[in-house]
Amino acid sequence: MEDYLQGCRVALQESRPIHVVLGNEACDLDSMVSALALAFYLAKTTEAEEVFVPVLNIKRSELPLRGDNVFFLQKTHIPESLLIFRDEIDLHALQQAGQLTLILVDHHVLPKSDAALEEAVAEVLDHRPIDQKHCPPCHVSVELVGSCATLVAERILQGAPEILDRQTAALLHGTIILDCVNMDPKIGKATLKDNQYVENLEALFPNLPKRNDIFDSLQKAKFDVSGLTTEQMLRKDQKTVSRQGTKVAISAIYMDLEVCGVLERSHSPSLKLTPAPSIHPNLQAYLQGNTQVSRKKLLPLLQEALSAYFDSTNIPSGQPETEGVSREQVDKELDRAGNSLIPGLSQDEEEPPLPPTPMNSLVDECPLDQGLPKFSAEVIFEKCSQISLSESTTASRSKK
Repeated sequence: MEDYLQGCRVALQESRPIHVVLGNEACDLDSMVSALALAFYLAKTTEAEEVFVPVLNIKRSELPLRGDNVFFLQKTHIPESLLIFRDEIDLHALQQAGQLTLILVDHHVLPKSDAALEEAVAEVLDHRPIDQKHCPPCHVSVELVGSCATLVAERILQGAPEILDRQTAALLHGTIILDCVNMDPKIGKATLKDNQYVENLEALFPNLPKRNDIFDSLQKAKFDVSGLTTEQMLRKDQKTVSRQGTKVAISAIYMDLEVCGVLERSHSPSLKLTPAPSIHPNLQAYLQGNTQVSRKKLLPLLQEALSAYFDSTNIPSGQPETEGVSREQVDKELDRAGNSLIPGLSQDEEEPPLPPTPMNSLVDECPLDQGLPKFSAEVIFEKCSQISLSESTTASRSKK
């Protein structure tokens, strides 16, 4: 697989017709693996000097949002650098030049932005119910199985089983297991064909990972948001709908938000919170009735809540700064420190108030009322020289 993918990148540098195997815009694990494996199969079984290139239908920068994809590529030792993403190939330019043939896998309807590419679609392989109104006029192979990777595995094992290596088999095997929820009959997503080809792959490669192990690993990676920015988390599982030029995005974040409840139930200190109106349904704001509770007193409460959250999810969170110390003790220490550092400063004031600006009793108006004094470049240079000379003299005296 690695040698094949390396050859694909080389082929893109040449001006020649190419067959692009294109997954769907979600670029989930099934779409990515199906595109890679089907393109690999077609390249190995086509006698003519034709080029088959798998293309991931997202920008390269969006790959980190697919945690299970990233994990599985690493697990199967496929470098991300060998993959070709949608922003690295101009399909529309190839289409206009008459050098593009498209094979759609794991979808059969092109978005409006790619409507011009429909004429280039030569084949479809999908496992979703077909949309007759928008399906391209070409050979369409659709079967309602749990995973599109099952259909790719079927084509390989029926057409040229000798080309299948362990790396490609592992990709197909893990993807089918994840899509079919570990082949659990209670869930009912796995069909007879899904089960059949998982068993076939395991018979050919007995050292493939155990089903439970690979499913648990992929499932964990799929919902892992550690290392992602807030924007990336919102885009990770984003769905959009649009009507009459208005687009609405819906995002899901796979983590519990419990800090609000901790603040509402807090009695030591009591914040006396009153919910404040918010135009955003998922943003909770409060009016704090007890203004004596500063941020310094609030931080230990949040630290405690986060520590409890990480403990409950068995996620290493590091040693909290207040470990082994009660919140009351922390409050006392913070109060003592605040009062000792700045005499006269209230324990609830974050910073000392600025002193009042003194009045100048020698003049009736500000010296700058007539504008800034005029300095020439020569005067400024002379002042800088005097400062440097003064600092040098002071340093010499100090050494003596």
